[in-house]
Amino acid sequence: MPRLIWPLPALLAWALAWLVFRGLQALGWPALAALAGAALVGLAMSWFGSTGWRRLMIAAGFPLAVLALGAASWPAWSWLLLLAVLALLYPMHAWRDAPLFPTPAGALQDLPRQLPLPAGARVLDAGCGLGHGLQALRQAYPQAQLEGIEWSWPLRLAGAWRCPWARVRQGDIWRADWRDYDLVYLFQRPESMPRALAKARAEMRAGSWLVSLEFEAREARATAVLRLPDGRPVWAYRCPPAVAHSANPPARRARPE
Repeated sequence: MPRLIWPLPALLAWALAWLVFRGLQALGWPALAALAGAALVGLAMSWFGSTGWRRLMIAAGFPLAVLALGAASWPAWSWLLLLAVLALLYPMHAWRDAPLFPTPAGALQDLPRQLPLPAGARVLDAGCGLGHGLQALRQAYPQAQLEGIEWSWPLRLAGAWRCPWARVRQGDIWRADWRDYDLVYLFQRPESMPRALAKARAEMRAGSWLVSLEFEAREARATAVLRLPDGRPVWAYRCPPAVAHSANPPARRARPE
């Protein structure tokens, strides 16, 4: 059975859980029993999540909303309003890209040791969200020209407000031209990496860098892999990225001191 595009499985599961919850209450079930029945629906629907954290979000999303926010007393239209806000912040066009996961502060501070860039280098945060990645890039490369692209208008406006020293624009990271950048940074999702790798090979000039927090482009051999204090990797690929072969020696690794 084909997987549904994220976050559609979560939205469907939460909507179905709400219908079950209201239906059981209409049949006279106590609130806790109705909540348990709706939670079982979310648990069953969690099969549609393609990763562990997505399955957890599907299963736990509705019960947590009810318990933490008192959603049991909300009118039906309030759920539609929440879905509308979600669609505004995370439009359907961007569902194949990452949800809003911020880059940790200082996550990229050791990049210049492995990836030195000249003053005035152009650096792009592809899918910049609220600007956390731009702030981490500024800490690493204070003399670079920093730019961000974000599809969501509200997030783009918030990111530009939080990072006035960067050029932040609304747009599609996959339609944007990457050829003039010295470094393109992504914190996307595993499914995005083959597309990012293909775009880097097609557009980015020799000697530039593709950098990904946490998620590896498995079809390419990383030039360097850095580790955050929490163990997450930062993958760096010098363009044009070399094809991965099992016989290749491992990329050099660096740990923050």
